[in-house]
Amino acid sequence: MNHAKALLIKGIMTFAVLLLLMGSFAGIGDILVITLVLGAISYLAGDLFILPKTSNLTASLADLALSFFVIWGLGLMLFEQTDGIVFAALFASVLIASGEWFFHSYMADRVLRINRKI
Repeated sequence: MNHAKALLIKGIMTFAVLLLLMGSFAGIGDILVITLVLGAISYLAGDLFILPKTSNLTASLADLALSFFVIWGLGLMLFEQTDGIVFAALFASVLIASGEWFFHSYMADRVLRINRKI
């Protein structure tokens, strides 16, 4: 149940950022597809694999890079208008990674139960 709640939080955060930044030139269906693909990949790679083995900073930077390439790549395939997709993907990735910084604290404390010494 904790993983489902975490995925829901991550999905809502990602969908909101993408809708805000790309809603004017992308359909909601396309934004939903990117949200689902990005959420699945980043949850498995960033939150369940990288975060427990490294730091919040490392996991957030990995999420930044992953978000950029997924949003950019899927945007090129899904969107009819791709002018400025690189900048939109970069800005969205920075916002998502900023949110991931806080999300990782939630994941470490509530879902993964990681006890880190400060």
